[in-house]
Amino acid sequence: MDTGKRSLRSQVDKWFALAPTQLSPLRVTGIGRPAKGVRYVCVEVARIAGPLTIAFFHHEDGNWCVFPPETGRYEKRSA
Repeated sequence: MDTGKRSLRSQVDKWFALAPTQLSPLRVTGIGRPAKGVRYVCVEVARIAGPLTIAFFHHEDGNWCVFPPETGRYEKRSA
């Protein structure tokens, strides 16, 4: 059943669809949780023109995206 969620695996498959080969496999180059607790994973593939690295960010709705969540979007603002 499709819940509309974008998993990390589906996003990596989407963004690196043509990049990986047996000679240049994908590899995780970074995992972390910087300020405000936003989780991220960096994935890299080697290319002739140089490595291509994409950072994927985990959003509060459970989706993984290539852009970070907006800061303050889920915070209650005081008047």
